[in-house]
Amino acid sequence: MVEGSMTQGAGQGPAMRTETLRDFRVPVTEPVPYGVPGALPEEAPVYGEYPAYYGEGAPVPPQPSVPPQPSAPPQPPMGDPAADGPAPVDGDEFDEGYTPTHRDLPIIGRGGPGDTVQVQYVPQESPAAGPGPLYVVGDVHGYLDELVHELQAQGLIDADRRWSAGNARLWFLGDFTDRGPDGIGVIDLVMRLSAEAAAAGGYCKALMGNHELLLIGAKRFGDTPVASGAGTATFQAAWLLNGGQRTDMERLEDVHLQWMQRLDAAVLEDGHLLLHSDTTAYLDYGDSVEDVNDTIHELLNRNDADITWDLFRKFTKRFAFRDEETGPQAVRELLDTYGGGRVVHGHSPIPYLLGEVGTEDGDETRGPEAVNGPHVYAEGLAIAMDGGVTMAGKLLVVQLPLND
Repeated sequence: MVEGSMTQGAGQGPAMRTETLRDFRVPVTEPVPYGVPGALPEEAPVYGEYPAYYGEGAPVPPQPSVPPQPSAPPQPPMGDPAADGPAPVDGDEFDEGYTPTHRDLPIIGRGGPGDTVQVQYVPQESPAAGPGPLYVVGDVHGYLDELVHELQAQGLIDADRRWSAGNARLWFLGDFTDRGPDGIGVIDLVMRLSAEAAAAGGYCKALMGNHELLLIGAKRFGDTPVASGAGTATFQAAWLLNGGQRTDMERLEDVHLQWMQRLDAAVLEDGHLLLHSDTTAYLDYGDSVEDVNDTIHELLNRNDADITWDLFRKFTKRFAFRDEETGPQAVRELLDTYGGGRVVHGHSPIPYLLGEVGTEDGDETRGPEAVNGPHVYAEGLAIAMDGGVTMAGKLLVVQLPLND
């Protein structure tokens, strides 16, 4: 993948790749004790990255009013042939139970700035019984062109970037923005595909990543000081140090913030526990998937800078599953608590998990371009999905279960 092929962000020059750091960078002024329980050990690497669900809680456009039902006609006497079939329908009358929105529900999408999003309903053939195939997408980080290419390669969208996968199920694992040139474009696409997939009998949903938390914090709290494990920091400075794009902030609207804030942090699908981060920090928020999501939503709704920073800090933790001895045990702890047979996550680029780049001695035996698919590890219990698109690697879109 060459530099010139990257998407151009609105109002900025050629895309510049922001190097993915092994350790998340936090601006530090004077050291102060971190006042939130469970602070990271000093040696723990932290990386700045961050998922979402479009559906529940989303605004619903006004629907057509249902015409008043006519009074029921007199019933024919027993034995009348007319009783054996449906009553005829006049031009201004409807069959009993008819709902005008049965076939043509208005679907919201997104147009230009300030526009009400409209998505044309495309009638589908009779959907197959049961759920469709399950796909997952790794970290996108603003690389819209690469995302479109991979979705088209899997037959999930067509040449016009419209949903074309019928009742398929698609989950994004978070980290839509930062580092790449068009994070808001990525969010707009996912929001629109969510509506189109629902109209076709499938769905497109997303999880909350640590970069969503970072962007929410930068927008809400800006330069408000927060207590970090290394000293005093601000969301604004941390966002910029970790690939924040000014064009994304300029185009960020309330609808984007509301959508990100409603994203779930974890989900169980077909025996796969989908998470953004390869960390056991989820266990701090509940003993079930529902509890974790409810707790995180409630904490975000408090609109408190330190609480939001603590969420962000915990979901930047990584590598909990990488150690050959302790990694499988950490995965089992999550699976025993939340269910499922495998954890599927993004967050930590596969080249890091393989030790191929970012080593302390600088020895890069293989480049990130060697990544051509998910990485299965921790005795087969974990699947890593961040192919390292920010490192000239690959943006992964794969169907589950894997044939491994």
